[in-house]
Amino acid sequence: MKKIVGVRFKKLGKIYFFNPERLHIRKGDKVIVETAQGEEYAEVLIPNRIVEDDKIIAPLKKVIRIATYKDKKHYEDCKRKEKEAFEICQKKIKEHKLDMTLTDVEFKFDDSKVLFYFTADGRIDFRDLVKDLAAIYKTRIELRQIGVRDEVKRIGGNGVCGRELCCCTFLSDFEPVSIKMAKEQNVSLNPSKISGNCGRLMCCLKYENNVYEEKLAKLPHIGAIVKTADGEGEIDSIETLKERVRVKIMNSDGDGYSYKRYDVKDVKVIKDAEVEQVDEEEIRNKKELEELEKLENE
Repeated sequence: MKKIVGVRFKKLGKIYFFNPERLHIRKGDKVIVETAQGEEYAEVLIPNRIVEDDKIIAPLKKVIRIATYKDKKHYEDCKRKEKEAFEICQKKIKEHKLDMTLTDVEFKFDDSKVLFYFTADGRIDFRDLVKDLAAIYKTRIELRQIGVRDEVKRIGGNGVCGRELCCCTFLSDFEPVSIKMAKEQNVSLNPSKISGNCGRLMCCLKYENNVYEEKLAKLPHIGAIVKTADGEGEIDSIETLKERVRVKIMNSDGDGYSYKRYDVKDVKVIKDAEVEQVDEEEIRNKKELEELEKLENE
């Protein structure tokens, strides 16, 4: 068992564990911690707590101190310099005619280096840009190319649901998303409807998928033969979250079919046979869907 505090360096960033040693630290406190890249300024999300050893990645680095007024002032100075550096770097990018988009600037708390984050379609020769920036800031300069998801997370915005983007409010990690998840959730297989602001598959398809998988494991498949209060029939569609099925039942006169909905608990499966579904929207958008899937795997 170890005593820890959980801190975050950036809004919506990952939470990292540190050893508070003898410091009594509360949620919301600002602290200076020891990292592999030097001292860093961070906010406490998890106050002093005891956790099991298997939940900790050793070695556990320590909290140096609770941030002082001087530390907070220096942090604010770093934020101010980041805005100025952003404008300067943008001008230099134009001067060197580089095909790249600057998205963010980060000054390390210990003044050891300045990081410039950018997006670009391919590889960029930014050696001359680095020389110019190093001459201005007299410290180590590092340029990092990031993906479109990271770019949108930094810029912000609203999703098709009308709410602020998930990546800007609570998602700290980006996980792989697949077209299969959209299929399992009965979402329209239209690329424009399942893509986020970043042009990639919507993240909500991933973090909602566990619920769908859990429920689908308990439900019969489309095509299954079931017994209902109105006779035997074949499952035509499934409402996964409601755990309801629509059943196609032949009319008593043998002329045509009737469709009725039932709770899964009210039907008895006679033969569970999955029928391959033909989704016209998937066929129509096959090429674009394949491109989306390919982007996810890059």
